[in-house]
Amino acid sequence: MRTDDLVGLLSTGITPVRRGTAARRFGISLPIAMLGATALMAAVFGVRPDLAVVVKTPIFWEKLALPLCLAIGALIATVRLARPGTKVKAAWPIMATPVLVVWIAAITIVVTAAPEERLPAILGHSWRSCPFNILLLAIPGFIAVFWAGKGLAPTRLRLAGAASGLLASSIATVAYCFHCPEMSPAFWSVWYMAGMLLPAALGAVLGPTLLRW
Repeated sequence: MRTDDLVGLLSTGITPVRRGTAARRFGISLPIAMLGATALMAAVFGVRPDLAVVVKTPIFWEKLALPLCLAIGALIATVRLARPGTKVKAAWPIMATPVLVVWIAAITIVVTAAPEERLPAILGHSWRSCPFNILLLAIPGFIAVFWAGKGLAPTRLRLAGAASGLLASSIATVAYCFHCPEMSPAFWSVWYMAGMLLPAALGAVLGPTLLRW
């Protein structure tokens, strides 16, 4: 078969891709992720009873900023990786900066604390359950974000899967902040990050299967 014939055969029946497809798909999946995580959080764990007081403190918004910034960076990465040949670019510093800030704050807290207070600052009261709680809340978003990505054209499937999993888990962590009583960056730097990395790792493993097109 000549090259011209092959090109003609491959192009037969091709229709233009509708503009704004990515925006439409993620415009559906992101509200599902947020509403699903929030509903699960309220039903399974409950909103913390002192929320009205805590939201008036700077530390609560600092806690919320960590997963929120990661969600923004992961969204940029996920959308870009859903297109063939694109690079993540600005998403990396958006995701890395809040993590670095929290780690610096955590190290400062641990170093300056009395020796007997260092481990409790890291473990808090819920270290055993925190990562798995976030993993649970990430399930609706995981399904919705992978649905959005599969309908596009990702080529780096493991990296796209990891970004999709991180997007789902960071959205879930935003919702979890309204339940979680832990207010120390030393806790967030370990256990929030572990909770967000679990779905990201799962996404990397399942990406070649779930995002294949």
